[in-house]
Amino acid sequence: MANNAEHKRYLGITVLEAARQRIAWVFDTFPRIYVSFSGGKDSTVMLHLVMDEAIKRNQRIGVLFVDWECQFTATIDHVRAMYELYKDNVEPYWIALPIRTWNGCSQFEPEWTAWDTARRELWVREPEHMSITNPSTFPFYESAMSFEEFTPAFGQWYAQGQLCANFIGIRTGESLNRWRTIAGHGVKWGEGKERRLFTNWMQETLWNVYPIYDWSVSDVWAYNAKEHKPYNRLYDLMHQAGMTPHQMRIDEPFGDTQRQGLWLYQMVEPQLWAKMTMRVAGANTGALYAHEKGSVLGNGKVHLPEGHTWESFAKFLLDTMPPKTADHYRDKLSVYLHWYQVRGMLNGIPDAQDADLGAKDVPSWRRICKILLKNDYWCRGLVFSPSKNSSAYLKYKQLMARRRAEWGIF
Repeated sequence: MANNAEHKRYLGITVLEAARQRIAWVFDTFPRIYVSFSGGKDSTVMLHLVMDEAIKRNQRIGVLFVDWECQFTATIDHVRAMYELYKDNVEPYWIALPIRTWNGCSQFEPEWTAWDTARRELWVREPEHMSITNPSTFPFYESAMSFEEFTPAFGQWYAQGQLCANFIGIRTGESLNRWRTIAGHGVKWGEGKERRLFTNWMQETLWNVYPIYDWSVSDVWAYNAKEHKPYNRLYDLMHQAGMTPHQMRIDEPFGDTQRQGLWLYQMVEPQLWAKMTMRVAGANTGALYAHEKGSVLGNGKVHLPEGHTWESFAKFLLDTMPPKTADHYRDKLSVYLHWYQVRGMLNGIPDAQDADLGAKDVPSWRRICKILLKNDYWCRGLVFSPSKNSSAYLKYKQLMARRRAEWGIF
C-alpha cells in the first residue's frame, strides 16, 4: 500500500483484507454510495466486494453502467447478469443515452455519440429493457453531453446534497496515469486526521473511492479463482486469442489508445464488427493500422517525409485535415506554443530533441506531429485535458480566436 509518491508500506494483511476494511469504512462514513461499473475484470471484483458489504448491512446502493452501444455481447451479458445477481441490493442505472466521446479513428468525426438518435437506423443493437433511455430522467442531462460531463453530474445528482462515495475499480499498476489519479490525493479524515490514501475529493459532497488501487492483476485473477464468483467471459476469449493478462482491457472502443483492441471485434464478433464499421467513421481504418508502427497513426517512432522539417510537416498535416478539426488543433497548439514562448523559448520550440516522444512533455515539433498523427483530439500528449462542458468549449473557441490574432500564432 502506497505511503507516499515513491515508497510502499506493507501492512501485514492481504490486499483482499485491506480492500474489505476500506469498503466497510466507506459504508460507515458515507450515507450515499454508488459503484461505477464497466463490466471489466477490476470493476467486477470491486462490485462483488462492495455488494458483499451491502448485503451484510441489508443496504441498497446505486450501480452506474454507461453503455457505449458498440460493446461485446459477452460484456453486455455479464453486466446484465451482475444486475440480476444483486438485484435485491442494487439501484440500477444502466445508461443508454446519447453520450459523446472521442474517436481516434477519424479526423472527420473526431468525436462520436453513442445512442445518437439522429442515426437510429445504424445502431448496432437495441438498448436493454432496463436501460435508461429517456433524457428527462436526469435534470442535469444535456443533449449529447460528453462522458466527462455526465459522470460528475450524475454523482452530484445521486448525492442529493449528502456525503456521497463513488466506488471506482482502477489499479495504480495499470498505468502511470492511473497512478497519478490516486497518488498524493489521500485525504485526512476524522479527529485523528488519519490519511485515507484511497479517497479523492471530486466536488462539493462527492468523493471517489478506489478500494483495490494497490491490487496487481494476479490478485484480481486469484480472487476470481478462489471465490468462484461471476466474471466477464470475454476474458476467456481474449486468452484464447493470445492476449496476456496485462493486455486484457475492456473500454470504450475507439479512443486513440483503445483502438488497438479493435481487431478482437473482428475475431470474436464479425457480425457486430460489420455494424460498427457502418456506425462509426474510420473504425475499419483504425483496426487496420492501429498496430502499424510509424507515421500512419503515430504509433511508435514517427518518420519525417523527405523535404520537410518537423515544423513544416506539422503544418502540412494541419492543412490536410478537415477545417473544423484543424482549427480545433490550432487552438490547442497556439496555447502550447505561447506557453513555452513566455517561458523563455522566444524563437519557438525545437524541431526535435531527445526524449520528446516519451511520456514526459519535452516540447518539440516532432512531438506535435506525433499528437496529430495519433488523432489525439484533446492533445492529452501535450498535457491538455478534454473539455468537460460543451458551452464552455464554445466560449473557449471565441476566446482563442482573439488570442490567436493577438499572439500571431497560426
